[in-house]
Amino acid sequence: MLASGLLLVALLSCLTIMVLMSVWRQRKFWGKLPPGPRALPFIGNYLQLNTEQMYNSLMKISECYGPVFTIHLGTRRIVVLCGHEAVKEALVDQAEEFSGRGEQATFDWLFKGYGVVFSNGERAKQLRRFSISTLRDFGVGKRGIEERIQEEAGFLLEAFRGTRGAFIDPTFFLSRTVSNVISSIVFGDRFDYEDKEFLSLLRMMQGSFQFTATPTGQLYEMFSSVMKHLPGPQQQAFKELQGLEDFIAKKVEQNQHTLDPNSPRDFIDSFLIRMQEEQKHPNSEFHMKNLVMTTLNLFFAGTETVSTTLRYGFLLLMKHPDVEGKAAGGGEVRATDPQNSSEPTAMSPPLSNFWALRHTLLSRDCDPAPTTLRPTSVSNDHIFASPSYYLPCSQPTVTPTMGIPSPPPRGECSWRSGEGRGGSESRPHLRPSHPILPGKRYCFGEGLARMELFLLLTTIMQNFRFKSPQSPKDIDVSPKHVGFATIPRNYTMSFLPR
Repeated sequence: MLASGLLLVALLSCLTIMVLMSVWRQRKFWGKLPPGPRALPFIGNYLQLNTEQMYNSLMKISECYGPVFTIHLGTRRIVVLCGHEAVKEALVDQAEEFSGRGEQATFDWLFKGYGVVFSNGERAKQLRRFSISTLRDFGVGKRGIEERIQEEAGFLLEAFRGTRGAFIDPTFFLSRTVSNVISSIVFGDRFDYEDKEFLSLLRMMQGSFQFTATPTGQLYEMFSSVMKHLPGPQQQAFKELQGLEDFIAKKVEQNQHTLDPNSPRDFIDSFLIRMQEEQKHPNSEFHMKNLVMTTLNLFFAGTETVSTTLRYGFLLLMKHPDVEGKAAGGGEVRATDPQNSSEPTAMSPPLSNFWALRHTLLSRDCDPAPTTLRPTSVSNDHIFASPSYYLPCSQPTVTPTMGIPSPPPRGECSWRSGEGRGGSESRPHLRPSHPILPGKRYCFGEGLARMELFLLLTTIMQNFRFKSPQSPKDIDVSPKHVGFATIPRNYTMSFLPR
């Protein structure tokens, strides 16, 4: 009885100390941060935020506190920069200060700062330079990758023809095609569409990617230190991420056994050769951990982002059949066979309707780009209203959000969050409506993504008409989830030959 009483006293004492420390940390930075709703210890502004509609929650707060405000996600301070002008001032006008990357709690469980996407400092610079040059060596930005995309488009057309006009979910049809384009670069070969391991990988990528946008995924961003030890959907996401890492590690091992330093076959070979060249450099970032994580970064990002955008594309085309009719039936997209056409991209027609469609697609789905803010004052500019705000090192996370002033309007504000590694850095994040992000850490896969979207969409529109089981007015194009990414709702459609 005495022991249990002492234990209770000890727990209460610990709880009291933690509450006092939490309050002290908040008070320490009061007056330095932009205004925002008052936060509670531990849970922050959780009671004022709807994890199912985080975007709407932030929009409502911005109405009260303006385009620059502070919120607390659990114990994590978030400064939100809302609107195109605020984000431009941060990522373009202060590009160097916003040139790092912050954590995303779900993915950081695996990556832990390794790989080209989630790294910082000298590691990020070395891996980024190498990745860009190596992708160019394997055809990205050149005629060779156009031909590779067109070849893969031919396989996709055959798969659609095989459905014989039945209503299908296009998700894995699209992800298989898009994934094979990046797979040909990082692995040197494509997968058969019915390969069971390939399909399993796609499911793992989709599952972990979508988890980050679910309400539970948003909750995990706030309380990851506790939730990572508890049962729940986050454990399935961890299992899927681990499965992807295991697959990449196996691929790397296979390449090691057959490597010819004079004839690299793919991205993995090129990285292994660079590792051999720098094995005498103790501080080199070219080692096995960065190889596995960078390869996984490219494989993952090169699959989910474009395939998700294409899913939005079909949905919008069925919602607005007049656009599809003008682009496909009005002579803007000519009928060609991607495997037999002598035209490299069929880009010569005046594709005004198609480009309007593509702008719409890119405005609806794009990946956030986390960046890291070093100590800097964001005063003396009309965007950041007085009094001036000083964002000290490690405090706080900064989340730039923006919209694009072109139609179709989607609003000004979206959401990303995170916290610098070990409290040594803060983390601004961008979740824009603009397709490709500005700044030092722009997406170096931009050219490949744009080319895939153009070639795949035009090729499919040249060969098929789209039909939904619903009438256009009943089609819901609002996202299923909005978080780390914007996830479209599940739907079915049929592909009818022209």
